[in-house]
Amino acid sequence: MEIELLLECQRNDRNAQRKVYEKMAGKLYTVCRRYLKNDEDIQEALADSFYKIFTKIHQLQNPEIFEAWAKKITVNECLQKLRANKVLHISLEENHAATLDFVSENISFEKDILNLLNFLPEGCRAIFNLFAIEGYAHKEIAVMLSISEGTSKSQLNFARKKLQELLVNKNI
Repeated sequence: MEIELLLECQRNDRNAQRKVYEKMAGKLYTVCRRYLKNDEDIQEALADSFYKIFTKIHQLQNPEIFEAWAKKITVNECLQKLRANKVLHISLEENHAATLDFVSENISFEKDILNLLNFLPEGCRAIFNLFAIEGYAHKEIAVMLSISEGTSKSQLNFARKKLQELLVNKNI
């Protein structure tokens, strides 16, 4: 992201904010989609993320890490949405995960992965995202979600097994 553009955002320049939004909306939408299933929740989390980004951008000390900072805000907004909706319960029950029957062979790999993640229970999906994609350690995940490290590890293991099963069954 261009440093001058971010400095203009810190001065509440609406044109600069629009440009940042246009550059980042797709990336942050994808982050939201990894955590949330409902498009309405995704749009709300994305809007809340941009609100926080633009109201707290003056706190950003190093503009070179803007994208990582914005992504972290977005992940936290998604987790907050899951907590507020009380869907971040941790469950190993397989009946919470639907069967895979619609992943098309001709859509992109990224979309296939996003579709597969939708078949995981909410808690498993959040932990898989935090560990495998965002790079958090189990200890950090445990603190973020108010669970034990062991629960984080078992949920990650369940998510991996379920994703492998879905991939094998669909031959993706």
